[in-house]
Amino acid sequence: MNIQLSGHHLDITDGIREAVDQRFNKIQKHYPDIGDLSMALTVERHVQAVEVTTQYKGATVAAHAESQDLYAAIGDAARKLDAALAKRKGSTGGNRHDKPVLDTSEEPTDS
Repeated sequence: MNIQLSGHHLDITDGIREAVDQRFNKIQKHYPDIGDLSMALTVERHVQAVEVTTQYKGATVAAHAESQDLYAAIGDAARKLDAALAKRKGSTGGNRHDKPVLDTSEEPTDS
């Protein structure tokens, strides 16, 4: 998984990159089919924001988190992305509109 980091009013330091890698590598272990992550880190006056987008099973999945601490915002974005991927994984796995098939073949028993 390739993580593309971009910063708005922020320089990407080694500590930030390490925190991002640590949080999002756990997600990559749970969802090995995940595409590349595109992450935008924004620093404003009192708000640190993180926005993450990726492709998973044919759909764009995104998460947005804000906090006063950048590392807390990174953790919140990771949790939100994990929840969004779980929802997407569940919606692709279920065949809600298919009727269940009953198995009516019974083997005769010798009594």
